[in-house]
Amino acid sequence: MCVVIQAFPCQRKTVHFNRKREPLPKQARVFVLGAHSFVGINASDVNYSAGRYDTSVKPPFDAGFEGIGEVVGLGLSASSRYTIGDTVAYFGSGAFAEYTVVAAKETVPVPSVRPEFLTLLVSGATAYIALKRLGDLAKGETVLVTAAAGGTGQFAVQFAKHAGCHVIGTCSSNEKAGFLKSIGCDRPINYTEEDLAKTLRKEYPKGIDVVYESVGGSVLELAVNSLANKGRLIVIGFISGYQTSSGIPPFKGGTLPVKLLQKSASIRGFFLPHFLGDYREALSSMMQMFAKGKLVCEVDCGDMAQEGKFVGLESVFRAVDYMYAGKNLGKVVVEVNPPSVSDSKL
Repeated sequence: MCVVIQAFPCQRKTVHFNRKREPLPKQARVFVLGAHSFVGINASDVNYSAGRYDTSVKPPFDAGFEGIGEVVGLGLSASSRYTIGDTVAYFGSGAFAEYTVVAAKETVPVPSVRPEFLTLLVSGATAYIALKRLGDLAKGETVLVTAAAGGTGQFAVQFAKHAGCHVIGTCSSNEKAGFLKSIGCDRPINYTEEDLAKTLRKEYPKGIDVVYESVGGSVLELAVNSLANKGRLIVIGFISGYQTSSGIPPFKGGTLPVKLLQKSASIRGFFLPHFLGDYREALSSMMQMFAKGKLVCEVDCGDMAQEGKFVGLESVFRAVDYMYAGKNLGKVVVEVNPPSVSDSKL
């Protein structure tokens, strides 16, 4: 069973995200319409489009990891799960499109086409699974979340609080600090006004038990130096280097073995595709939390962006640039406006 999305031609940098997929059995297809739908923006979109995830792939190829839309067509076996008009969220490459084909196993039924549900597919799932499987959180521990007001950081803050931890969150503005307080962050640190290293040394002399780190470079170095005895540092990304030619930010790790040994500390990497066995449970749990009002899913549709709200696939590039400029509060999403059904080839 699968869902179908037609890829779009991109007009920038002569890259076209329209690579043909392997044919799927017609009886297994689910056709999803992008009308009133949304696609999610992730920091790793830059890595994927640069070919770092699969060096064998050459342009043109599909990009985008997640979307939410309406079913407009079904294969025979797929009709056992869905009907025309159902709304589904999907997680897989090729989401930056007006229509798509996605295997039904890669789709999740959702109550409505709301961007809040989209935030859970990658950003929420990364935080949920990483902290559960690698964080070993215990009540009363101190947790540091970097880029805490971003797409995945907002969830890490909330899940750590649900575990009974004291949470510190870094951010780049007072507005973001206010948002972090509203979702339970005990100590937001606006690093444009406070020295992060000095603040951590002064206020947390015993160190940090768990760090949820996505920035890399000097921030990662600081996180290592700030670990408590038996501290755990979870690396879920290093956005500070993604836009460089190598994709990797500089890191001074010459004394890393000594620092980890002296504190019996550890660094643990997390890549969501390696934990797909935990995905369904994580998504189900988060959906329930959101329905009960126990989870905030902050969405940034670009209302405050200089050129306005992110509408249409041509806005994807603006949305990526907006996120890398650190202007977003929450998960960045783009609303997709596809051609009318009568004009489509489905």
